[in-house]
Amino acid sequence: MRRLRALLSWRRPEPSDQPQTLGRGRIYILPTRHGLVFALVLLAMLIAAINYQNGLAYLLTFTLAALAVVSMLHSFRNLHRLRIQPGHPAPVFAGETAWYPMLLENNRALPRSALCLVQDGHEAAPVDIAGNSTAWVRLALETEQRGPLRCGRITLYSLYPLGLFRSWTYLHPAMAVMVYPRPDGSRELPPPQAGADGQDSGQSRGGDDFASLRPYHPGDSLRQVHWKTLAREQGLMSKQFGGGEREVLWLQWEQTGTLDGEARLSRLTRWVIEADRLGLSFGLSLPGRRIEPARGDSHRRQCLETLALYALPGQRRPG
Repeated sequence: MRRLRALLSWRRPEPSDQPQTLGRGRIYILPTRHGLVFALVLLAMLIAAINYQNGLAYLLTFTLAALAVVSMLHSFRNLHRLRIQPGHPAPVFAGETAWYPMLLENNRALPRSALCLVQDGHEAAPVDIAGNSTAWVRLALETEQRGPLRCGRITLYSLYPLGLFRSWTYLHPAMAVMVYPRPDGSRELPPPQAGADGQDSGQSRGGDDFASLRPYHPGDSLRQVHWKTLAREQGLMSKQFGGGEREVLWLQWEQTGTLDGEARLSRLTRWVIEADRLGLSFGLSLPGRRIEPARGDSHRRQCLETLALYALPGQRRPG
């Protein structure tokens, strides 16, 4: 009994981001419901052939049995030596759908058919791969909370060619989608602050080079208003010019109002998105965490990841 348990026990390997090639020891095969029904029909046909001593009945029974054995061989070969490469999932916001890409590589001349990926009840559409070619398959998972969402165990299976046998394997890709807080709140961006001292001194008007756009603040000169943005019904914006001391926008925890922790993170997320869309130089200030002002895609990603991974008081760090 102990040997049987050891034989049936399955040790889960560590997740890996390296390509995996399916060998014989990783592919499992069992008959499906249709396969079991087919086996019962063959048994009834064999009993009838023995009872009536009918040669044609013997021929038909053993021909169908041989067909089932050949179908089991093709079911195994449909997965054998298949190469799987985990992809790089793109970050999403909480409430959106996370996509986990997997690259399937067929390194043989014969095609592979009806390959299916399933994870936690979510199944991707079956895919066929021509000989010596590749195909991308994406698994979709719904997101609810911020933080890294790990893919978990994936089952790759196929019912090819006749649906009598199910061949499958388990994959453990080291993939995680970074889930940013859900952008929320309608509060406008806080006003920019000047330079390093953090004192609000207004926009410098000593230069002529256009730098970026920012929300309009009372007291701005009409020459700074970006009328094209207003004409496109995108709100009233003011132009910023280079030269002199430039304004810096600080997105601070204290500016979010009397919201709970998650709501504050959602509001800061919206502000980060808005400031990046307007091309502003902005910094992020959280209790115990501070990101210096900058701009660009990498800065936006850093701020959003910081918000996604931020541990609120009494809460463990997400992920």
